Amino acid sequence: MKKIFSSLLLLAGLAAATSCAKDETVAPVITTASSTLTGAQEAPTPNSSAATGSFTGSYNQTTMMLTYTVTFTGLAPTMGHLHIGAPGTAGPVSVPFTPNNTAGTGFVSPITGTVKLDQTQATALLGKSMYANLHTTTFPNGEIRGDITTK
Repeated sequence: MKKIFSSLLLLAGLAAATSCAKDETVAPVITTASSTLTGAQEAPTPNSSAATGSFTGSYNQTTMMLTYTVTFTGLAPTMGHLHIGAPGTAGPVSVPFTPNNTAGTGFVSPITGTVKLDQTQATALLGKSMYANLHTTTFPNGEIRGDITTK
């Protein structure tokens, strides 16, 4: 009886030790995001700017970190942001871009960054209700915009 009890106790101890020995890692869920920025997408008033741009990003749903690159040509942005808003609607600034020119007051292409999104921002990004917007002195409400899609 003692041998059976000792054997069972030993097996239970081994099972407990092996089940705690390794932490299982969870593979991150990565979503790609992209957009083409044009004046025709500006809302509520589209414009005929010849400037263009692109937004590309990688969103880690596990850590909620968004890494992005915005490229552009044909404009000198004074401000840039990600906004929350459905296509065709204007929405509030959600993620401001950090100025990257030598004076620290405007932007040169490319604009890059990494930001931790909160739940509202993550829901907007994954729900296709976020857009990239670049503003200029000519178009202070936004010269080019791109509604972000995800895959």
